[in-house]
Amino acid sequence: MGTWLIVAGAMLYSVLTVTPLMAAHTPDRWDWTAPILPLVVDAAVVIVVRLDSVLARLGGDGGRWSVTLRWMTGAMTLALNIADSALKKDLVGVAVHAVAPLLLIVTAETSLAYRRAITDAVNTLEQQRMADRERREQAARERESAERARVREEREHTALLAREQRDHEAALAREQAERDERRLREERAERAARDAAEREERERREREREQQARQREHAEREREQREQVREHARREAAEQQARERAALLSGGPVTEKLPEDRARQVVRAAFEDGMAVRTAAELCGWSVGWVSTRYAEHRDPGDSASLAIAAG
Repeated sequence: MGTWLIVAGAMLYSVLTVTPLMAAHTPDRWDWTAPILPLVVDAAVVIVVRLDSVLARLGGDGGRWSVTLRWMTGAMTLALNIADSALKKDLVGVAVHAVAPLLLIVTAETSLAYRRAITDAVNTLEQQRMADRERREQAARERESAERARVREEREHTALLAREQRDHEAALAREQAERDERRLREERAERAARDAAEREERERREREREQQARQREHAEREREQREQVREHARREAAEQQARERAALLSGGPVTEKLPEDRARQVVRAAFEDGMAVRTAAELCGWSVGWVSTRYAEHRDPGDSASLAIAAG
């Protein structure tokens, strides 16, 4: 970057210095061509510097023609820059205007030397890196070979262990098979004994269920018989009550009060038969109010008990 700054500055200064000289020695109508020559010469310098840079980076050498072109372009730009001062015999001007081209020439040579030195150093470093890489690759190959040998040994050891494990597992499998066979025989014997016991238990429960069913059937028959007896007794009692009620109500109206117990029986029979209060009063000889009270007692036994307590 610094080299190109120097080259650009030298070119600019050269164009500004040489253009008045070229304009003075060019016909007036061609004055506009005055900057062309310094630009061409300086462009040649730039091309030489650029190609030398590329060659130095690639480690090449342009030969004597490259050196000739570089020095020729440097001499041309030096001559063009100091020509005007030299023609005027101005030594100070010659020295001043020689600074830029000389600086350009020296910079080009120095940068070329630097680039070649850098290229040599880079090549040396690259060779060292390649040597280091080869050593690392060799070490990696050795480690890989050692690793393969270790893996092979481990594989052989694993295969040996696997064979031993298979033999051991086969022996265990045979022992397990023998144990399973014994267990199966024992389980079959236990199952047969359990099945026999279950059959006996089922037969026992079946006998118990049959016995219980017979007992329930016998109890049901007895209950039905008792129910028939009770029903017969209820029918007889109902018939007896009907006959008694008919006997109580068959007497017809009376002219005198019946005894209270007898009157109560008549009123109850009349109530159960659905007779009117007045008819019941005529049958027992008691007042309609007394009969109404008895009817109320038969309709609501609780109220009758309260009336009895109040009467007491």
